[in-house]
This record gives sequence, structure tokens and C-alpha cells, in this order.
Amino acid sequence: MTAAGPDGLPPLHLPRRTRLLLYGALLLLVAAVAAALAIGPGATLSPLLAVAPVLAGATTRKARVPLLVGAAALVAVGALESENTQLPASVRITVSVTVLASTLASAASVVLVAARERELYQVRTVAEAAQRALLRPPAERIGPLRLAVRYVAATAEARIGGDLYAVVETRFGVRVLLGDVQGHGLSAVETAADVLGVFREAARTEPDPARLAERLDAALTARPGDDGRFATALLLDVPAGREPVRVVNCGHPPPLLRRAGRVAELAPPVPAPPLGLRELTGEDYAASRFDPGPGDLLLLHTDGVSEARDARGCFYPLAERLPGLHGGSPADLLDAVLADVRGWVGEPGLADDAALLALRWDH
Repeated sequence: MTAAGPDGLPPLHLPRRTRLLLYGALLLLVAAVAAALAIGPGATLSPLLAVAPVLAGATTRKARVPLLVGAAALVAVGALESENTQLPASVRITVSVTVLASTLASAASVVLVAARERELYQVRTVAEAAQRALLRPPAERIGPLRLAVRYVAATAEARIGGDLYAVVETRFGVRVLLGDVQGHGLSAVETAADVLGVFREAARTEPDPARLAERLDAALTARPGDDGRFATALLLDVPAGREPVRVVNCGHPPPLLRRAGRVAELAPPVPAPPLGLRELTGEDYAASRFDPGPGDLLLLHTDGVSEARDARGCFYPLAERLPGLHGGSPADLLDAVLADVRGWVGEPGLADDAALLALRWDH
């Protein structure tokens, strides 16, 4: 996040289209002043100078800027009208009052916008602190593993949503969780926080990843004031030695294994319910296994990626496009995936939160 200035606001950034529109308005204003000088006595275009403080207010978050520009505009009005003796006094007064009113209104608008932006900046700062507390970035390297995560909230101001991830080093090996809480808003964030808290505690004491999934399910079911909210999740148990990796899929999109340029889904042998719905289905969680080799990369993702749609309504084909995306590290690859997803979706961007977690075995 961009650091705030002395006034508590980040630097003002105007999009290119906005700058072009402002430049166009400024050119028209200059042309109007030139035309007023050319027309001569009997007519005036000086009321257009009321636009000057409005343009100034659009380029700053300091109220003194439109006030100074407005003062200069009043001086210019006086100079133009002093040469135009045929104008009635009522017109002269009206022009001056119009420029003065525009100046004061522009300054008031700048003060109001700056106050709202300062409040929004503070909210986003708190949201980023909450994200760092809940979604702690893992170490880039743990033993033979290289890891990276990326999280993109659909609402940029929110910074955090219902997607979640965690990586915990334990005596059993590395435990990985990636999940997606059903729904949106603060209740989804609260549920995600509960799941992460239970996972970080249970991952260090529960040797069986299937049992770990059961404990997460029980904790989600027993939440106070339960509203039936559930979460899909992937649990990975990566031993410190050369034992197979165990994967428990709790109703989540399967992880993708990229090996020797090919991509395959690690679909669960038996479907399992999302966390919080096991009592309804009566099904147990079971772990599948795979043997990683040097250079293998495992990509975990939420449906914010796989269900991103283009203008035609087609889903983003992650498994098909992943072989053609390259990166020197898991972090570079995740950046390439997100850039490709954004290119697929176009404007206005992702419609849902998205989380990505990549693991690569270097040896």
C-alpha cells in the first residue's frame, strides 16, 4: 500500500482518461479567454473563468489550490471587464459572484473528498493489518519446498474476504490449508478466522490429516449462532522425508499438479463434504496420496480463479492455460496466473475473491 503523506492521504493518482479530460477542459478555457479578448466591447466570455477553480479542485486534495486559482480568476475577470466598458453593472456583478461561488464550492468539495479519502485510507490500513494477522504469508522456502501465495479480494477496499490459507510447520511436516467460506461480508471473514484459528492449533497436535479435517468440520458446526455457513477446503500433509504427500479434499476444486510440462488434476478418489456439512451427509474424510518429484509444482486455488468469466460467460480454463504460463519461481508463476486471469476477464475485474497457493519441490 502506498505510504500516506503528511496530511494522512496517499499521493493523488489521476487515471490517464481523467487527465485527458482535464487537459481538454483547460484548452477550452484558454480558447474562451482568447476569444473574449478578440471579440471586443459589448460581449463577454469571462463567466467561463468560473470553471478554473473547478479544474484546480479536481487535481488536488488541498483546499488552498482552488482558492488561489479562484482569486486569480477574479483578477482576470476584473482585467477583462475593465476593458469592456459597455457591459452593464449587473453583468459585471453576476460574473464576479459566479466565479466567487464556484471557488468556494470547489474548495468545500476538496475538503469533503479529502476527508472521505482519509477515512477510506484508514479503513484500508486496518483491513491490511487484519489480513496480515489472519492470512500470514509463509516462508518462501521450507526444506525442499518453495512456496508462494497470492490473495485478491473482489472488493479492493475490503482487502480480505472469505478465502483463506495457512501454512504451518509441525513435527509431522508441513501442513497446508486453502479454503473458501460460503458467502461474503463480515460473517464470512469471521468464519474464516475461526477455521484458521482451529487449524493452526490442531495442525500441530493431530497426526492424521483426515482427522484434522474432522476437527475443522466439528469446530465450524459448533460455532455460536451458527447460520449454516460452510467452507470448502484442501488440506495437505507434506512430510519432512520422502513419504507421499497426503491430500484431503473437502468439497474444493482439485489441486493441479504440473509435472514435466503437463498438468493433471488430483481429484479425490471419493467425494467428501465441505467443512460444516459432514453431519448432513454422514460421509467421512479420506486422504489421497501422491509422490512428488524434483521440479513438481502443485497449485491450489479457489473458485474465484477457476470460475472467473470472460465477456462471453466462459470460465477461465486454468488447467489448459497453466502449462503455457512461466515463472522463475512459484511467486512469479502465481503473478503470471493472476495477470492471465485478469486478461481473460477484462474490466471490471474479478467478481469473486481469489486465493492461489503454489508449492514446488526443488529436490
